[in-house]
Amino acid sequence: MKVVKTTLALVAATAALSVSTQASAGSTLDAVMKKGFVQCGVSDGLPGFSYTDEKGQFKGIDVDVCRAVAAAVFGDAKKVKFTPLTAKERFTALQSGEVDVLSRNTTWTSSRDSAMGLNFAGVTYYDGQGFLVSKKLGVKSAKELDGAAVCIQAGTTTELNLSDYFRTTGMKYTPISYDKSDETVKALEAGRCDVLTSDQSQLYAQRIKLANPEGYVVLPEVISKEPLGPVVRQGDEEWFDIVRWTLFAMINAEEAGLTAKNVEQEAKASKNPDVRRLLGAEGELGKDLKLPKDWVVQVVKQVGNYGEVFDRNVGAGSELKIARGINALWNKGGLQYAPPVR
Repeated sequence: MKVVKTTLALVAATAALSVSTQASAGSTLDAVMKKGFVQCGVSDGLPGFSYTDEKGQFKGIDVDVCRAVAAAVFGDAKKVKFTPLTAKERFTALQSGEVDVLSRNTTWTSSRDSAMGLNFAGVTYYDGQGFLVSKKLGVKSAKELDGAAVCIQAGTTTELNLSDYFRTTGMKYTPISYDKSDETVKALEAGRCDVLTSDQSQLYAQRIKLANPEGYVVLPEVISKEPLGPVVRQGDEEWFDIVRWTLFAMINAEEAGLTAKNVEQEAKASKNPDVRRLLGAEGELGKDLKLPKDWVVQVVKQVGNYGEVFDRNVGAGSELKIARGINALWNKGGLQYAPPVR
């Protein structure tokens, strides 16, 4: 009898969990529509990715991804609110529902994509970990860093990457951890460490905050793979698809030559079947995602295609002047590639 009761209890618990899971499906989109905006988790101040300008306006690649999601859902890229988060805070904020999407220069890893109950929707920026040092140190290579004091941001993949690199090369180091990225760069400038390690994109962004940026150099070695992208909670495929295809739409738009300036005209006049499906003139992309028919038009018109977003935030049109490199489109020698609209 005890076995039967235990079995029945397990069945009941499983059924309750199933009902709970079904009830939560689509809940993010419903909640977003009800409150009238997308709540986006971003960094606590990283030029090029997510930061506030002199007018207090949020800018950056990660910010534009969130603005694009708002444009897709509401037809208005301004219907988004931002929550600055430290590296330690970011996953808890997403898991708890404090934010609807995390777009915060976050590396896609196996443990984060499985054990933490999160889903990465794609890659906005292919990056790799590097080292920033003062030219006064006289170091030309990371292989010369034996015995160095290294500033690092706590709660990031850079901690394990750093440990692995020094163990593999047989060198020793002293880690000096800080909770915020700005604290690490201030410590480097104050001489509390010999070198700062982080994603190379972040190193270029942090270098421009220094009083004498030209006095520092990013060493040539790249010691890890750091695919950065937006993250959502597991268990809500509807919201996951919206965030994922918003990014894919921006990439496909660049490949098709669709820009903020010409997308409305192309939506009306293009004879290209791929363009017509992408922009809602044919097919059911909008309907399948529970979005307006012209959602891609609004994304590209209000935010831009992937190339436009890259250039103005971190590329040729920005202060960082980072080359497209591996973030170029697949047909131009890079890794950026989006599935077709079919």
